Amino acid sequence: MDIKGLRKEYSSPILSRDMLDPDPIRQFARWFADASASDMLEPNAMSLATAGVDGQPTLRTVLLKFFDHNGFVFFTNYGSRKARQIAANHRVALLFSWIRLERQVEIIGKAEKVSSVESARYFATRPRDSQIGAWISRQSTILSSRKLLMMELEKMKVRFLQGEIPLPDFWGGYRVYPTSLEFWQGQTSRLHDRFLYTRSDGDGWNLQRLAP
Repeated sequence: MDIKGLRKEYSSPILSRDMLDPDPIRQFARWFADASASDMLEPNAMSLATAGVDGQPTLRTVLLKFFDHNGFVFFTNYGSRKARQIAANHRVALLFSWIRLERQVEIIGKAEKVSSVESARYFATRPRDSQIGAWISRQSTILSSRKLLMMELEKMKVRFLQGEIPLPDFWGGYRVYPTSLEFWQGQTSRLHDRFLYTRSDGDGWNLQRLAP
C-alpha cells in the first residue's frame, strides 16, 4: 500500500491570539465542549505518555474523567505499567487528538495519585460490570488465556452477588498537574496555528505562538 499520497488539506479558520482565553483551562473547556458536541467517538480519549527510570517512553490511550484548574484526572490499576512508570518518574504527557475538528491539545505535567475518597467517589459511578472488571484484571501482567480471565469474572460475580462493590486497594486515579498546554489547529499548506501556554511565576500563564 502506498501511503505517501494520504493527505488532507486542513481548512479551519485562522486561530489568533486574541481568540484564546488567557486561562488555558478555560480554553481547554471551550475546545472540549466543541469536541463533545461533535459526533466523534470518545472525545475524552487521550494518549498518555510515560517513561520509567530507564527513559524508555510508552504510550497508550486512557479516558479523561474530570478536569479543573487542579489538573486532568484518569483512573487505572496501580499495578499497571503506566502506574509503575509514574511511580518512578512523575513527568507525563497527554494528547487529545480531535482530528475531525482539525485540532489537537498537548499537555505536559506531573502525575500524582488522587485521594482514596476521590477514587471511591468515581468508582461508585461505574457500571457494575466495570467495577467487577477492575477487581479481576491484573493490568499489564502476562495472561495465558482469556478463558482464565472469564473464569475469574464468574467467581467475582458470585463474590459480589449482593450489595455494593468496594473500591479495590490497587485501583484509583491520577491527576496530571499541567505545566504547559499547546493548542494546535490545522491550516492550509501545513502552516498550522500553534499556541503554547506555560506557567509563569505564581498562578499565571505565558502565551506564545509557535512556528508550525
